[in-house]
Amino acid sequence: MIDAKELLGSMGVTIALFAYAIYFRDIFFRRTKPHAFSWLIWTILTGIGFAAQVTGGAGAGSWVLGVDAIICSVIFVVALWKGERGYVRIDWISLILALLSILLWQVTGTPVLSVFLICFIDALAYVPTFRKSYCKPFEESMTAFILFSLKFIFVLLALEHYSIANALYPAWIIILNAAFVGMLWWRRRALTA
Repeated sequence: MIDAKELLGSMGVTIALFAYAIYFRDIFFRRTKPHAFSWLIWTILTGIGFAAQVTGGAGAGSWVLGVDAIICSVIFVVALWKGERGYVRIDWISLILALLSILLWQVTGTPVLSVFLICFIDALAYVPTFRKSYCKPFEESMTAFILFSLKFIFVLLALEHYSIANALYPAWIIILNAAFVGMLWWRRRALTA
């Protein structure tokens, strides 16, 4: 018999797979052009986050990050082929700072400081996608990012053990995704008005 946390974790994974199916469809129909830099950092972060949550006893709440780590790596590779090509200075600065911050994260040793650093790195990873999408708001899938936020609500509900180390990163992703969706909605309205 499946317990409530496993059911919530399974629901999060299902939403993740559905969101990624939409995202891949939009990439291959050329409606979405992912920024490779963001997806590279998200691949690294979700892999680290998954490992941290598993060792922190997150249980079924860690399943989504495991799926994310695998699929983000595929999107990174696809983005090199079908994604945004216009890399500007701020994109490179964000990538370099994110990679340096990952190295800093490795030496912190304290779980709470590590989670704050991961949130900072995630914000840096968002900069290239946010910048590109501000200029080209129709080249990202608003539906997929809404679902990306929704899946992390299920992650939070499915956590076996609640702590800052387990809960802050998924909550942060919900906030960043919601801000991104809000920006896309606002820019699309501004450009079509």
